[in-house]
Amino acid sequence: MAKIGIIGGSGLDNPDILSNARDEKADTVYGEPSSPLKCGTIGDTDVVILARHGREHTIPPSQVNYRANITALRNSGCTHILATSAVGSLREKIGRGDIVIPDQFIDFTKQRKMTFYESFEPHKPVHCAMAHPFDGALRKFLITECRKLQYRYHEKGTVVTIEGPRFSTRAESIMFRSFSADIINMSLATETVLANEAGIPYAAVTMSTDYDSWMVDEEPVSWEMIAKVFEENAAKVTNLLIGVIPKINTGN
Repeated sequence: MAKIGIIGGSGLDNPDILSNARDEKADTVYGEPSSPLKCGTIGDTDVVILARHGREHTIPPSQVNYRANITALRNSGCTHILATSAVGSLREKIGRGDIVIPDQFIDFTKQRKMTFYESFEPHKPVHCAMAHPFDGALRKFLITECRKLQYRYHEKGTVVTIEGPRFSTRAESIMFRSFSADIINMSLATETVLANEAGIPYAAVTMSTDYDSWMVDEEPVSWEMIAKVFEENAAKVTNLLIGVIPKINTGN
């Protein structure tokens, strides 16, 4: 039986989607995770929700204890992780409110603890393969459900993860476009690496809320813009999760 961990991002820090929900305090060798674990079920599937930035969104992206978050989900028995995130669009074809299921990342973070391996055993270095960082089977479930729900979606995309909490300059945003990045955010690369190191299949559901800073005839991104678009479209992500989680559990 699968047990699904959900890492809730901006706008989905504490979604009310579980039956028999209860809080469990967690601690790890890396410290406390960003929030208590909300445990419950969706259908017959056990689910654990963790708020990436805390339930009141008090933890900036660079200060999230990503190692504790992934470890807490692993310690709770999660066999798969689905992450949600607001993202900026670096492509005109990816509009506000569109769902993107990323398949690649580019990491532009600078100061995070983003590996569990701070030392190696003698003559046993560990270098985690990352050619395909997001789990293909989970991505396929998400893409199929997007199609069923008739959402505007993009079944692949490269996400560039920046340090934050500031947004990109226009020059940076244009540079990321030249790198063939499609969307931008402040968390996914870090989580993806750690989930892979922990051996937990991981995939992300992202929603485009803005056009970052590259589009000259659009207002540059602001937090107020992100919050407004995500609030208007959050039901898309919750419906997607509710629909796809039982299918991950049964394998079809």
